[in-house]
Amino acid sequence: MDGMPPIAASATVPDTTRRTAAPAGLVMLLVCAGQFLVVLDVSVVNVALPAMRTGLGLSELGLQWIVNAYVITFAGFMLLGGRAADLFGRKRIFVLGLALFTVASLGGALAQQPWQLIAARTIQGVGAAVLSPATLTILTTSFPTGPARTRAIATWTAVGAGGGAVGGLVGGVLTEYLSWRWVLLINVPVGALVLAGAVLWLTESRQGAGRRLDVPGAVLVTGGLALVAYGIVQTETDGWRSASALLPLAAGLVVIAAFLAVEARAKAPLMPLGLFRLRSVHSANGAMVLAGAAMFSMWYFLSLYVQNVLGYRPLEAGLSFIPHSLSIVLGSKIAPRLMNRLGAKTLAIAGAVISASGMAWQGTMDVDGTYLGTILGPGILMALGAGLTATPIAAIATSGADPADQGLVSGLINTSRQMGGALGLSVLSTVAASRIEAGHGPKALADGYGLAFQVGAMILLGSILMMVIALPRRRADAAHG
Repeated sequence: MDGMPPIAASATVPDTTRRTAAPAGLVMLLVCAGQFLVVLDVSVVNVALPAMRTGLGLSELGLQWIVNAYVITFAGFMLLGGRAADLFGRKRIFVLGLALFTVASLGGALAQQPWQLIAARTIQGVGAAVLSPATLTILTTSFPTGPARTRAIATWTAVGAGGGAVGGLVGGVLTEYLSWRWVLLINVPVGALVLAGAVLWLTESRQGAGRRLDVPGAVLVTGGLALVAYGIVQTETDGWRSASALLPLAAGLVVIAAFLAVEARAKAPLMPLGLFRLRSVHSANGAMVLAGAAMFSMWYFLSLYVQNVLGYRPLEAGLSFIPHSLSIVLGSKIAPRLMNRLGAKTLAIAGAVISASGMAWQGTMDVDGTYLGTILGPGILMALGAGLTATPIAAIATSGADPADQGLVSGLINTSRQMGGALGLSVLSTVAASRIEAGHGPKALADGYGLAFQVGAMILLGSILMMVIALPRRRADAAHG
């Protein structure tokens, strides 16, 4: 979900490392800059998508892979990146991830063919997955337990939310006045500057005794997810019975089954399957997958609608999403207070209901839509609901886990959200494309994008049903469910 702040769990980060010699403020600046770039790149390309399509001749369905190539690899390698930082050193992994991300950004900006851009976005996703967990662990091992660490994590979370929130505006400005290539090229000087600062001022730390990297697990889950997403896309052009759709779908399911088999036998699994015996963990992650599948695509389809149907320029599109961005940040900020009053389960359901109502409303869009009548109201509801939903679901997921596993469970929730979003984008893009190809011109585009929101609302209703039935209500229920 673009603009959603990452979920941090600091309780399990050990203090068995050397404190960095650099000023605390400088450490915070460096790691927050790295996190900002990672989150920004989830959303910054959305406004630039129509220009990318024109510049490189992308198809309607191929366009989604500019987003999904990044999101799938980001999700698939995120847990591995966190383990690598502990094992090989937080500074080293931070530098490696940022260097990979920066070089891939340059490659994407210089792409001349669609496959080159998609390949660059894939490598960007790997770099982001390596970089992002290291930013949090460097931060938490650089500040002592207590108010100082709490403030540092709050700043890190706010920067993540800000990166997603301003992505549309930044993308609009760069695309409007320079070109779509600058939404990627801007990462290069910023990344190089942060990279130099990290090499000079960050101090190495690690905490990986007795741990191993589950590289096969990361490769299998990423490959399986990509194959399933590709198979879904192929169903639109070739049908559900075609070999071009069935073979990648079947292969993806086989690869995911292999991933589960590897995880069941690995000594240090990427995703300990035993955690899913906890009601709090399996119900919260299931709800998050469905919620992510519905909510993630909001800005993707809105960006296409306002530019391809309503004729907005890229800058106008970015500006039009400011209320949405403020709403999702507001929802994320007030969620902890509302949780104390309403309870985590009630708030999660309420947030999802608000977002689903916005999606159903947005699904009525047509070729004659206006900003005030078609975009503003439903957009605010969708974004506010998304902001209210993620935090209570994460709180429920971690409530039933042992303290030593809470960081891992928090990582699983983030991974479930991204994976759900990637699969949801594949499904909804296929749904939209089927409606678009059945008609002609802007009206067909509006009908297709509207149908995507309608189906997204139904998926979100499935998530709400799962929350009502399966989510534990109290901490005690979570611990013993």
